[in-house]
Amino acid sequence: MNTWFKISENSDFTIYNIPFGIFSTPTLEKRVGIAIGESVLDLTIAFELGLFRSLNISKTVFESNFLNDFISLGKSVTNKVRTIIQEELCTNNSVLKTSKEAFIHQNEVEMHLPVKIGDYTDFYSSIEHATNVGMMFRDPENALLPNWKHIPVGYHGRASSIMVSGKNIYRPKGQVLKPNETSPVFQPSARVDFELEMGFIIGKQTEVGDSVSIEKAEEYIFGKVLFNDWSARDIQKWEYVPLGPFLAKNFASSMSPWVVTMEALEPFRVSGPVQNPKVLTHLEYSGLKNFDINLEVLIAPNEKDETVVSKSNFKYMYWNMSQQLAHHTSNGCNLNVGDLMASGTISGKNKDSYGSMLELSWGGKNTVKLNNGENRKFIEDYDTVIMRGYCEKDEIRVGFGEVRAQILPSK
Repeated sequence: MNTWFKISENSDFTIYNIPFGIFSTPTLEKRVGIAIGESVLDLTIAFELGLFRSLNISKTVFESNFLNDFISLGKSVTNKVRTIIQEELCTNNSVLKTSKEAFIHQNEVEMHLPVKIGDYTDFYSSIEHATNVGMMFRDPENALLPNWKHIPVGYHGRASSIMVSGKNIYRPKGQVLKPNETSPVFQPSARVDFELEMGFIIGKQTEVGDSVSIEKAEEYIFGKVLFNDWSARDIQKWEYVPLGPFLAKNFASSMSPWVVTMEALEPFRVSGPVQNPKVLTHLEYSGLKNFDINLEVLIAPNEKDETVVSKSNFKYMYWNMSQQLAHHTSNGCNLNVGDLMASGTISGKNKDSYGSMLELSWGGKNTVKLNNGENRKFIEDYDTVIMRGYCEKDEIRVGFGEVRAQILPSK
């Protein structure tokens, strides 16, 4: 596609992308926008210019604080909005070309959490990550638990502490059992960690008792975001048994503001890892269900220095999104528009592709060297963690922007 709109060569937000988000300015209340190049296209203005005249939709869906109402229109409508904008951006006589109000530079807007998240589920679907953790804390010879290759393991997390990129995080406090001690102490976590993840947004509701099949799973996925599932490893180690993640996880998660649609990701489908042993019938799938999404994590100890500490890829996931969703609903658990499901830490086979400091430092035994000469085993106060992701194939680029947050001292 050729567009009249100026877009830099390495932009995440090309004409092939058209992601949706919620923005505001000092003079505009929260509303729905689309990222294009370095700008945000105000869809309320696009509506007023008559671009969606052929669609039976109300302007109020574009004036909402969240994307939920827009997503609820269904893919037949939301996909049409996306393609209309693409066509207008490639048409020289488009009314958008002469509109002074339609486009706002991204530096002039504030981005907000794109969806109202009712429920949040976090999976544990990277075999490399699960193996690394098992080797560190259980049995190097039998790192995976017996159920891991049979079900997409997950847990229900806390939605209220999920924050949009740019919101800073306070170091959590909790109970920690120090080495060679028998009783815990209450203190700020000394092992705050990032987890490189991606999330997907539910776009279609189901009723209690209904199940979503593998074949129809993607009909229920609106799009994807970058996701940092912050963790406090020392708190986690003490509280994990017998019921799993709690205070070590629920203090904060960070999410990118732009939701990249499944349609934009279509050219980047790839095959997934071979699953052995054979999965049960409700998890069997055909076709290409994994996606080639390049990911990287950077640590910035100050405003000037950024160090890439991990380069991974979403294609490594052992359990794909369709399997996760099908299994999640196999017991009749219902879905709501805006629900968020995260992938779990995404690690690759090489040491520089591990998706957490827990793995990069191998439980704190090793150090990660930063470009300014400092070393890290875990995340320190005032460090900023940045995650970025993009797809690229046949000169088509679709990116996610970034998710970033700084760790501040405990309150």
